[in-house]
Amino acid sequence: MTLKTIVKGKVTGKVLKSSQPINFLGSVDKKTGEITDKKHALFGKKIADSILVFPNGIGSSVGAYTIYSLKSNNSAPAAMACQKADLTVASGCALANIPLFILSPDEYDSMKDGDEISLG
Repeated sequence: MTLKTIVKGKVTGKVLKSSQPINFLGSVDKKTGEITDKKHALFGKKIADSILVFPNGIGSSVGAYTIYSLKSNNSAPAAMACQKADLTVASGCALANIPLFILSPDEYDSMKDGDEISLG
């Protein structure tokens, strides 16, 4: 893999993959890490300790503080990997010290939900 690293870190864990973008402010419970948007493919799943793989973040820049709150509440993913790092996800991961990686389309496509992977 030729990952591009945005926030450094080494991590091993299980992939939780979404084909849909994630709005951290509107779709994630910052206390539990549960996806609360009923229209989202990951509805009802918890992102804590996963390697969260998704296309990109969407929504308000305040979502960065949600990512930081997830870390403060021990509900954050171990790492995030996406195809496009928007400012919200990049700044949230930097604030919370959550490793963040950019995936090529092939890397993204090759990752499956539940895969055990190592990044960093």
